[in-house]
Amino acid sequence: MTTEHSPAGDTEGAASGEAAEVEPGADAGRAPSADVPEGTVGGADVPVGGAEPGDSRDAAGASADASRDALPDGGADADAGDVESGDRASSVEGSGQEAGSAGAPEPAEGAAAPSEAEAELAAQRVERERIARRRAERQGPVASGGKLSGTAADLLAAVRAVESGEKPVAPAFVEPAPAPRRPAPEPERRPQPVRAAPAPDAEAVDAVRAVLTEGGAPETLAPQVAAALGDDAEDTLRADPWQLLRVAGVRPEQADGFARALLGAECRPDDERRGRALTVWLLEQAALAGHTALDLPALTEALGQRAVPDPDEAVQSALAEGDALVFQDALEEPGARSAAPAGEDDEEATEVPVRVLAGLERYALAEESLADALARLVNSVPKETEEPWEAAVAALSRGAADLARQVAGHGLVLHTGGEAARAEPAALLGAARAAGLRAFAVCHTPDGARRFAAQLGEEPGAGAVGTVAGLLSGASGPGRDAEGALALDLLIVLDAPQLDVEGAAMLAESLPDGARLVLSGDPAVLWSAGPGRVFADLLAVPACPQVASRVPDPGPLGELVSGIGVGELSQVEAPGKEIVIVPVRDAGEAVHRTAQLVADSVPRAFGVPPEETVVITPGHGGAAGTRALNTVLKERLNPGPGRFGGFDPGDRIVHSPAPGRSVPGRVVGADAEGLRLECAGVPVVVPRELVESRVRHGWALTAHQAVGGRWAAAVVVLPGDAADVLTRPWVYTAFGRAERHLSVVHGVEQALPQAVAERVAKPRTTRLRTLLRVQLPPAG
Repeated sequence: MTTEHSPAGDTEGAASGEAAEVEPGADAGRAPSADVPEGTVGGADVPVGGAEPGDSRDAAGASADASRDALPDGGADADAGDVESGDRASSVEGSGQEAGSAGAPEPAEGAAAPSEAEAELAAQRVERERIARRRAERQGPVASGGKLSGTAADLLAAVRAVESGEKPVAPAFVEPAPAPRRPAPEPERRPQPVRAAPAPDAEAVDAVRAVLTEGGAPETLAPQVAAALGDDAEDTLRADPWQLLRVAGVRPEQADGFARALLGAECRPDDERRGRALTVWLLEQAALAGHTALDLPALTEALGQRAVPDPDEAVQSALAEGDALVFQDALEEPGARSAAPAGEDDEEATEVPVRVLAGLERYALAEESLADALARLVNSVPKETEEPWEAAVAALSRGAADLARQVAGHGLVLHTGGEAARAEPAALLGAARAAGLRAFAVCHTPDGARRFAAQLGEEPGAGAVGTVAGLLSGASGPGRDAEGALALDLLIVLDAPQLDVEGAAMLAESLPDGARLVLSGDPAVLWSAGPGRVFADLLAVPACPQVASRVPDPGPLGELVSGIGVGELSQVEAPGKEIVIVPVRDAGEAVHRTAQLVADSVPRAFGVPPEETVVITPGHGGAAGTRALNTVLKERLNPGPGRFGGFDPGDRIVHSPAPGRSVPGRVVGADAEGLRLECAGVPVVVPRELVESRVRHGWALTAHQAVGGRWAAAVVVLPGDAADVLTRPWVYTAFGRAERHLSVVHGVEQALPQAVAERVAKPRTTRLRTLLRVQLPPAG
């Protein structure tokens, strides 16, 4: 079910965008690979032809709409994840120095400052390079004292100084008085428009366009190919046409047609380049579905389904080229042991079976780095509680005091609860800052940061609260010390389930020894758009304290959502019409009633204007998807010719500055520089070439786009053809976006209670739990 008319096939979790669909050459119907229907990769629930619904990045890319009509086969209308379209590779592999790190050069006066997205992507690349260097260092010979740091390194240097006669004994071991702790100065930040990452070089795009035309692929893909493959994209494609699979949304049969047009008779199913490219493509599809690795048998089975004659050889080729890594992890089932006969030696009797996994290097290194950093934080907390922490605990009561006591004695603490439970980390943050501790909190979205700052009685960006992206890019938060670590004693991360493995690794690696990390969030919401399930994995490993809030969400809406969280969709008394069910018979009626609710009924009955109401639907495509709903809502609420690439001033939009991120905003205007937006109070300029891939209308969103935000009213649209894609986390997330009123446009009948009761989150294959069990003992 991957048609334009069914959200079940165009859900928010489908893989990348339609713009990346490639039209094969003249004999496109004949590909060297078998025509395998959409399915799963072994037992891993990874779509063979696109990403798994409900789990991939769906933030806001819209590159697909422009080139969809050029595609003969229609493909999977997977634009829920199309934030990846045209910019995934360049975004991930962008270069630059880590924002805010020590020694980073200041931009020349008058030069354009890097945007938040550029800074964040540059920081990701620097972080990955640093992780790779650390991994290589661990594998090399260890010089005497070379791994020591801090006090141990100072003592070793002093001993050597005395032995060499450079210093007398007494002065060498005199420890200087510690300098008084001072908060890191807030870096000066001048307000200026944020500019999106630049488009690829025009000459490179033209060269790629010629190759695509020669291979029978749509030339509109040229900017995306150039961004994904770099300046040498033309030579790369000619040398290995299957590298087209590096572009988000391109399918194997389309890459096969492109390769046949370029290579002619040399194009064969057993080509080593094809097997290697398909191996990487399958691992990328798994990452879009949330997996950081795949079981090796599942990977080889999927390669066989794609007509690769020797799947094992294809995997070995990818491993030899460094495109993938292989791991052996112990099985995690409690008490899992191989059945060894009695009388054999103890080593054989206690041998634990292993599973063999394959994954992309970037996610493997991120998981290992995250596990290392968390173990460092857990093991670096002083045994004696410092006086400021005692003062912070004494200033709090009830649940906040319980949380503070655990944080005072542990480097990593998990805090769970709903929206109302955020009052506890807010109280902890305020008490820690009052006690002189350097404390900061980050949220997944600017709206979350605004609401959390309001609980502290502060304005957003006033110094105590920011976003994860802003902290990592240096756009907000404290400065960094001489070693590049954040100058913090306490970091509180709200919306922790939205942390993917790379973002979590960067945060943990940025904290100094002795700092406390609090991960707080609602475990019942949708998991991260990116690979991994960090918060759920940590909750499953008893290696740190877990504090469950007892603060319930209030009112009928809180009662409804709390019941959904435990699998019960019960009738709730709503005397103030906080919850309204609007039954519909088909998708057309669903769209009509939705527009009526947003424009007329909700404003008249509850005094909530349309700009404070969000519409949430399962997917982008279909007769009641975000595209159809946004078209109708624009005509009703802000009609116009769409003279700026389909947008008019005043349009509500969603901007996707980086994969997996969605920032709601509105259109301000347009000029020669591009489309001008206002997102969370910050002016943003999106170049004309990137508008299609980075901006879409935002009256109607998917649940993944809406997670982390709250609106006065929410209209959740459930058309009949969406019944198969509903899950408990999706319903919980969508219904939980409403603060005062929830309208449910209901066309799925019994599929809704069935989804709440039976369809839990699909499992993701990750290695974090195994890595943590090795490094961290169970918490006492």
